[in-house]
Amino acid sequence: MAALCDHGNRMESASEGGKAVTADQLPGGIDLSDSAFWGWPAADRQAAFALLRAREQPPFFAEPESPFAQRGPGYFALVRHADVTEASRNPDVFCSSKGATSILDLPEEFNEYFGSMINMDDPRHARLRRIVSRAFTPRMIGKFEQDVARVAAQIVDDLVAGGPCDFVENVAARLPLTIICRMMGVPDSRYDMVLRNTNIILSGADPDFLSADIGEAVGQILTAGQELADLVTGLATTRASHPADDLVSSLVTANIDGEQLTSAELASFFILLVVAGNETTRTAISHALMLLTEHPAQRARLLDAFDDRIGGAVEEIVRYSSPVMFMRRTLTRDYTMNGHAYREGDKAVLFYWSANRDETVFTDPAEFDITRTPNPHVGFGAAGPHFCLGAHLARREITVMLRELLGRIPEVSAAGPPDRLLSSFINGIKRLPCAF
Repeated sequence: MAALCDHGNRMESASEGGKAVTADQLPGGIDLSDSAFWGWPAADRQAAFALLRAREQPPFFAEPESPFAQRGPGYFALVRHADVTEASRNPDVFCSSKGATSILDLPEEFNEYFGSMINMDDPRHARLRRIVSRAFTPRMIGKFEQDVARVAAQIVDDLVAGGPCDFVENVAARLPLTIICRMMGVPDSRYDMVLRNTNIILSGADPDFLSADIGEAVGQILTAGQELADLVTGLATTRASHPADDLVSSLVTANIDGEQLTSAELASFFILLVVAGNETTRTAISHALMLLTEHPAQRARLLDAFDDRIGGAVEEIVRYSSPVMFMRRTLTRDYTMNGHAYREGDKAVLFYWSANRDETVFTDPAEFDITRTPNPHVGFGAAGPHFCLGAHLARREITVMLRELLGRIPEVSAAGPPDRLLSSFINGIKRLPCAF
């Protein structure tokens, strides 16, 4: 594992349940970029991050070794809420175009192909977001919301008819996948292909989705991206001459001050939309069942006044689960932030999972509390130009799914431990048995 560089400072022991995480364990035994660390019990990760947040200076880590890219000089871990939010508000200093979804420096073309505007800065980011945002008209959003209610009702119909099953496959993954595909006008026959390829792209190092052979793994990722790109460019060609009531048609015809999406931009944005819109909402819904099972008092509070408390419950689920655990930025110039002097070219990794448990911002952050207020979490990213474009839709999907599920099967619960995705980027759950 890459070691934490503590510059000679020793950190005190801490624990929030489970085994204690000690100063002796931290320097050689922690690597925030390693999926093994994210497989630790949540209490141990909370304790480790509490130690890191207590340091006077942001911790500096060696970069992970990878056959995909050359190992760089290291990165600063931004683990405090204040650092994450300030960096997010200053994209001119903390830029994304060097890579936001990987700590390692990947080729620019690779970043943009799989990350679209997540890996862009202004003015290119502003141009693309302006075009894309114009396609999300109030009428289009209203149509999506009606679809969410219909799809959620059908999912629960099937759940009741089929009985206990894998909650991820049959509920959590099904809703966002169906909505994203319907938004884009993707035929039902291609849903399985879209799900399979999004799983591969966000698989991390999980052997359930990616080969252990490096050459094969690279081929799997590139093939997954190409299949998604071919799907949307084919749809775009058809919609250009025969528009339909879907998002692809809106994106193909969107013209803002004479600007339109290129074919490559459309393909890249589609990959971003189906990957991010599918995986993060699926993760939040999966965690919702697990959290409401582990905290029966919170479930009872929600059921007692669902309409009054569901908004707060959704925010707390997103805070607690933090579906995307980090994003990276690169310093464009020397800059001092919260007492630390950064240098041009430094890498800074924004750990949302840690910021969402910052004890200076959240009272009892290790507690799951659906009535928490205020709740300034960064589960959709912090305020700034890269705040999640799909946050509204994600909130709506989680809300409608829980209303339908708990309204009809209030006793539904997780029937065993989750099978977690082996990833340092997505806090995913691959399988979760449910019972009712």
